[in-house]
Amino acid sequence: MSGWRHRYHCYSTRLYGPHTTWLSWIGDQRLAVGSVPTAVTLHRLPEHGITHLINCRSTFQTWISQDLAVERAMFGPSHVVHAPMWDFGRPQSPIRWSAAAHFAVDVLTNDPAAGILIHCHEGRRRSIMLAYAVLRLRGHTSERAATLISQHREEAQLVDAYTASVEAWLAAGARPIGHLRVR
Repeated sequence: MSGWRHRYHCYSTRLYGPHTTWLSWIGDQRLAVGSVPTAVTLHRLPEHGITHLINCRSTFQTWISQDLAVERAMFGPSHVVHAPMWDFGRPQSPIRWSAAAHFAVDVLTNDPAAGILIHCHEGRRRSIMLAYAVLRLRGHTSERAATLISQHREEAQLVDAYTASVEAWLAAGARPIGHLRVR
């Protein structure tokens, strides 16, 4: 991978990069949570079993660091989904993330070799919310989903407003709202 986006991503993630663990697998779920892949960690993802990514950073954040563009260049647009969210600690609208949750469940159900990384900036809140939604869609109770996440991602913070957003969405039928952002 080369070009201006790659070079810009290298510099921006060096300056604006995460300060947490870059990758944590959630038990045997083939689901990982992590911080934004940097120029150092991005190329290591496939060797750690990552085949698909869900980027939970806001559109503005992805423009600053070009992470979404380089992820799509490396994995292909059909393997990288954008669930654009800001981290304000208030309820998150399912229009921003529900299609990504269904994407993850479909990939994990239909491809036994798949491994999905869900990331935001630090891998502490937005990505945790989406991992929680995926686990709930896959049949885990709220308690089991929360336990799996907290046991495997030390930095995880299950924000009450975020988990309430997921639970309200599930109670309303858990339909994918909006569309996948694959381009």
